[in-house]
Amino acid sequence: MARADAIAIAGGIPGIDLMEAAGRAVAGAVLERHLPRPVLILCGPGNNGGDGFVAARHLHAAGWPVRVALLGERATLRGDAAWASQGWKGPVEAPSLSLLDGHPLIVDALFGAGLGRPIDGIAGELIDRMNAENLHVIAVDVPSGLHGDSGEVMGRTPIAECTVTFFRAKPGHYSIEGLRCCGVLKVADIGIEGSVLEVIAPQLWLNGPGLWQEHFRHEDLGAHKYTRGHLTVLGGALATGAARLASLAGRRAGAGLVTIATPHSAMAVYQAAEPGNLIAGIEDAGDFAHLLADERRNAILVGPGSGLNERTRGAVAAALATGRAVILDADAITVFAANPANLFEMIRGPVLMTPHEGEFRRLFPDLSAVPGKVERVRRAARRSGATILLKGPDTVVAAPDGRAIINIHAPATLATAGSGDVLAGIAGGLLAQGLSPLAAGAAAAWLHGDCAFRFERPGLIAEDLIGRIPDALAAVSRGELASQKDR
Repeated sequence: MARADAIAIAGGIPGIDLMEAAGRAVAGAVLERHLPRPVLILCGPGNNGGDGFVAARHLHAAGWPVRVALLGERATLRGDAAWASQGWKGPVEAPSLSLLDGHPLIVDALFGAGLGRPIDGIAGELIDRMNAENLHVIAVDVPSGLHGDSGEVMGRTPIAECTVTFFRAKPGHYSIEGLRCCGVLKVADIGIEGSVLEVIAPQLWLNGPGLWQEHFRHEDLGAHKYTRGHLTVLGGALATGAARLASLAGRRAGAGLVTIATPHSAMAVYQAAEPGNLIAGIEDAGDFAHLLADERRNAILVGPGSGLNERTRGAVAAALATGRAVILDADAITVFAANPANLFEMIRGPVLMTPHEGEFRRLFPDLSAVPGKVERVRRAARRSGATILLKGPDTVVAAPDGRAIINIHAPATLATAGSGDVLAGIAGGLLAQGLSPLAAGAAAAWLHGDCAFRFERPGLIAEDLIGRIPDALAAVSRGELASQKDR
């Protein structure tokens, strides 16, 4: 964002014009959400504070009772922030807890997205009391204390009802902490041309069908089941439900065929279940490799319920040796926890790994100290050579080349047993149809969440998701997106 500002200013847009537009957008958000009432503008010593001064001027002009408090001395303000402060003709007070008496509406313009240290002192005390008393807060750019890049909280942050940011959203807005504290996110146009993105060339996107729907296979009258892809799933002898969920999800997502490869002792369980799943009996990795000799098996899923054993480890090696599209989930990840490098050395073709946080830490224990989920996943993808989909309310999908996608199209109801198996199956079905690991991972994450949103009552279980995959796919093809579910 700093580069975007600099490019816009170099192109002839004065910085004070950008600040004026930003402050006006903040005031507009206040006017849109509230009737006139006492409002307190908390200004910091930087450009965020300058935005606050502009907002104060516009709210005062609209007839609102406005008080302004500045963290620091007015005389020490520099640049555009100093200009903005001069436009405010009312008093500027020192910050104190007494300013919160009477429960005013708060405009938080203390600190912006680049804060480098934890908030303490009177600013911290104000934030603590704002949260304790559930005051209404409109945040400027980010709630103070939320790091714009990493999404981590620097000590504390107010819980805002609305956050007004500028030009584009920041990664921190879509972190789990950002989702908790930003409230409704409004992205305001302040006059920066979209063409600056060609110079900045960002490698991070918010997930949505516009990123991947053009890669979906279009129906062809000459198509048959093999042209739609053949997904092969390694099934386990005990946790048979996992492979069944994944296989059915893969078929619903569009794979022409799905085969479950299972020990002979469990074949009857799988054969008695969904009749459309093909069942192949195998005992070890050698049998699995023999099965995969059929090159029409163009996508392979290993992990759901397969077990933490040599059979799973060998099956991963056999799958990766084909050079075809492979999804590694659950047990296929954890079975390499003692020697992740051994797994990474085998990755040569298109691979998607779909860990949850615990599984991610087992493969990449040192990355837990890296600030920010996006950066952790990017480093993991680069190290492993695989595309990584790290699950959560702020799922991140990152490719080895640094491209990354954040998915927030996911309700809390997805936290149910088997949900991850369905996600892996959707991704497998899409890989079988020719999508790249990045596109398949992003599409699977979005469709997975959309299926959950379509179950509009309590009690969602993993099985409920599968029946809604066709509706989610149809909505994407028609452009009928559940945008009201996203922020």
